[in-house]
Amino acid sequence: MLFLSFPLTNFPTSPASRFPHACYSEGMNPISESTVPNGLDRAAGPATIDRASKRAAANKANAQHSTGPRTETGKQRSSLNAYRHGLTGQTLVLPTEDVAAYQRHSQALLDEYLPNGATEIQLVQSLTDTSWRMHRAAAVETNLFTLGITEMENRIRANHPEAEAALAMAATFRDNVRAFSNISVYSQRLSRQFERTLNQLRQIQAERRAAEERQLGQAAKIMKMHKQAKLPGASAACNPSPYNPADDGFVFSTDQIETFLRRQNRREQANSHDFYSCA
Repeated sequence: MLFLSFPLTNFPTSPASRFPHACYSEGMNPISESTVPNGLDRAAGPATIDRASKRAAANKANAQHSTGPRTETGKQRSSLNAYRHGLTGQTLVLPTEDVAAYQRHSQALLDEYLPNGATEIQLVQSLTDTSWRMHRAAAVETNLFTLGITEMENRIRANHPEAEAALAMAATFRDNVRAFSNISVYSQRLSRQFERTLNQLRQIQAERRAAEERQLGQAAKIMKMHKQAKLPGASAACNPSPYNPADDGFVFSTDQIETFLRRQNRREQANSHDFYSCA
């Protein structure tokens, strides 16, 4: 594993104890086991089929006794167990983390980058998840120091609280060099991933906005031509109906085109003002 400083070997070989039943939230439907024998059971003969059916029936009966978490702590943990990404099913928020904080973090990035389209939304989601994992890595590093200082508090005596804390921190780092190194490598990898994703998002958004600006300019020219055709005093036949951008294949509304025209006129006025001011 990434943060463990010791190999996962030489574990006791005694029989494993029975694990407690997993807790499920009330919104999750229990998965019952089928009583129909599978291919291995059928190949094993009638005796195996009978035992398999009885075992499945017993498991199904035992599952009915599960009422889920009963304590407030258990209910809170259970409510966080299934917070997963809708596309990948990957758990994003651990049971010990704050779902509301993750949602605020996600909304803040959405408000900042205002993604348009599935690709931009996916890139912002990637930024959200990567930065969340960066914060988690920093928290793990802090917690590792805190754990070490707590464990060392009765082993280091310097007759001064601040000196004892400093020595305990140094001893923690010395005893967990590999773990801290792994955290650093992990954080740097996430930082590079965040930077690459951000650059890709900015490039895509810049290209999209440039294309929208060009299309708005074309739509604005057509609308101006359409307005000039409606001359005062002309007959009704000469005055066309209100301009519909969809007729020319534009996805903009008339309000968006009007806003673009007003902004364009203001820029022209500002340029003229600067020219005569300099003269």
